[in-house]
Amino acid sequence: MNTEMINIDIALLIIIGILLFELIIFLHEGGHFVAAKLSGVKVNEFALGMGPKLIKFKKGETLYSLRLFPIGGFCAMEGEDGDSDDDRAFGNKAVWKRMIIVLAGAFMNIVLGLVLMMITLAPSERFASSTVAEFTENATSSQQLKVGDTIKKINGYGILTSTDLSFAFATAESNELNMTVERNGQTVYLDKVVLPKTKNSDGKEILQLDFRVYGIENNFGNLLSQTFLSTVSTVKVVWASLAGLVTGKFSFNEVAGPVGMTSTISQATAQGLERSFMDGLMNLIYVMTIITINLGVVNLLPLPALDGGRFVFLVVEAIRRKKINQTVEGYIHAAGMILLLLFMAAITVKDIIQLIF
Repeated sequence: MNTEMINIDIALLIIIGILLFELIIFLHEGGHFVAAKLSGVKVNEFALGMGPKLIKFKKGETLYSLRLFPIGGFCAMEGEDGDSDDDRAFGNKAVWKRMIIVLAGAFMNIVLGLVLMMITLAPSERFASSTVAEFTENATSSQQLKVGDTIKKINGYGILTSTDLSFAFATAESNELNMTVERNGQTVYLDKVVLPKTKNSDGKEILQLDFRVYGIENNFGNLLSQTFLSTVSTVKVVWASLAGLVTGKFSFNEVAGPVGMTSTISQATAQGLERSFMDGLMNLIYVMTIITINLGVVNLLPLPALDGGRFVFLVVEAIRRKKINQTVEGYIHAAGMILLLLFMAAITVKDIIQLIF
């Protein structure tokens, strides 16, 4: 009976996970869709999923479709990647309207991230702060840190929440850290704060915290502030991770694609299910929070085919006060899409190899 219940819980969480992922895509493309409609742009098709159409219907001028593979979607606007004589074409609208349309998808992902973050934080009795409460026995960091210190920076990385603390400690290249703390209302700089090292299950050396932080009471005001700050911290982590990938601080093997994300979701959900169905669900929602914020942030990168790349073209157009050739821009975005797909294919192959070996 227990095994049967566990299997039912797993099946239910898989369904919830798929629905949440589709919600992430739906709200992203829905952001573009609503902004386009409000701006008077003709939308030819709004699709959820990729590949062959499973369900389709037309309402007004727009074809709505549900496609076979639940891995994406699109909002196809008239004149989006080429010239069009239609007055309602995307390229024929004011540049500020097009900017809003392009940014609307990422905006909706961040909004969803805020909502999901609040859902994951709401059950907590208390939230972790970044203020030192006590030290463990023989703590090396106590030589410089003091009880009551609020950590503001670690190796130059700004600390807003415990998420920032975890990221800064996890990515530190040495166990000697430079910190900025607030102590008795004053800013104090600490050089080479030493933390002990330990090894994780993979045999990799990681920093071991030798102090504990104060908890923050969970009331409505603190829930709102922690939701906002935790979302900001997650955005910061995404940007810092991308910067680390570009500079070589993080390797290609640390990048996860759809297969890797599925594995991560499965592991997080399974760990939660060991305690209860609700813990499994909360872990699932938290991973989805990270995914939707990732999608929003990554889409703002100034690369062809991404929303950020399109926005850069619009900024150039606004500065020049002259339209960029839509056909040329379309070719650039198409080339960017091909490179993006190749990159995703490489990540997927890497994820599969890591799963097997």
